[in-house]
Amino acid sequence: MAETIRLGEIAIAVTRKDIKHVHLSVHPPSGRVTLVAPKGTRPEVARAYAISRLGWIRDQQSRFRIQAREPRRQYVERESHYLWGRRYLLSVRAEDAKPSIKLGHRRITLTVRPGSSRAKREKVMHEWHKTLLHNAVPGLIRKWESKLGVKVAGYFLQRMKTKWGGCNHRARNIRLNTELVKKPKDLLEYVIVHEMAHLLEPTHSERFMAILGEHYPTWREARAELNELPLTAQAWKE
Repeated sequence: MAETIRLGEIAIAVTRKDIKHVHLSVHPPSGRVTLVAPKGTRPEVARAYAISRLGWIRDQQSRFRIQAREPRRQYVERESHYLWGRRYLLSVRAEDAKPSIKLGHRRITLTVRPGSSRAKREKVMHEWHKTLLHNAVPGLIRKWESKLGVKVAGYFLQRMKTKWGGCNHRARNIRLNTELVKKPKDLLEYVIVHEMAHLLEPTHSERFMAILGEHYPTWREARAELNELPLTAQAWKE
């Protein structure tokens, strides 16, 4: 039977792993709460920890409830799109040629074949977004490899429904959400630093926070700004 801590209307799913510290998370978009505890943690200790964090849990859940969501994009003329934190208007052209995208002054021109579906236009944009990220990410990784004294074996770009990034510290690779192309570049850099710091400390421990504080002192502000920006409208699954 799954272990659950109930605090009034809040249900916290508990799992136990071979770790040293308790880790509490509130997951978007619904505010689902999980607690990962060391295997030997007594139930009353886990509950006491959850109670001590109750105010934070409610703040996080409230933020997810009110957080703005971008409308689902249709990839049509004069639709707003964001790139590196700036708003652009989309211009769609139909030509019997290979699909392409051109970036101008506050305008993105998407050229597709006549009759192209919304899904096709979205795919062309998504591939372009990945190209932009592939142009930006390697330089940032190299910069922070020297600063942190770590080596990244590789990085991956993918759509991620609930996270901005991820790290597999054993394989020494990091994952980045392709939605980051829409956010200011300094927030992309913050996510890269955050995930690379996990190569030094796999968990969100006090040591991890100290590493971020030493190398990226404004990480709390960056995290807050990133979490306040609109989420992309999509069918969230947890």
